[in-house]
Amino acid sequence: MPAKKIDLEVVKFVLDQNIEEQRTVANIMEDLRRQLEQEEAEKEKKDRVKKQFVVLVSDPEKDLEGKIKTGWVLQIPEEDDPSTVEARLIEAALEFNTSSKGRKMPVSSIGDACEALPPRITKEHQVWIKTKEPVYLLRTDNKITLPDGL
Repeated sequence: MPAKKIDLEVVKFVLDQNIEEQRTVANIMEDLRRQLEQEEAEKEKKDRVKKQFVVLVSDPEKDLEGKIKTGWVLQIPEEDDPSTVEARLIEAALEFNTSSKGRKMPVSSIGDACEALPPRITKEHQVWIKTKEPVYLLRTDNKITLPDGL
């Protein structure tokens, strides 16, 4: 016979009708709730899909057409100039290289910095690394062609 889902309130009602000891009913209900939570957590893990970041660049002039580039996704405060990102990352890398861990394994490139710098250091320089490994940079002409009649 296939398993059917039954509402916990219905189970509680049936148990209350058939078992006089309320502690036993409460223990059974708690066990059932715990079991349901475990099953939901396992289902969520199974349903989870690995994702990757992609940076999509508006390129209506088609300067990047046919070129494949990679890069990293970073964040800085909204009001700051985006051209300062590289300098911030370099400053954070230099600070890291002066630490004991940085002296043992110094970073010498932007890629190394994105992989190795701890958030504690990058946060001080107001730069947040979102991808430790490079992602593809894709171009778009930033247009959506609508079908006739819309």
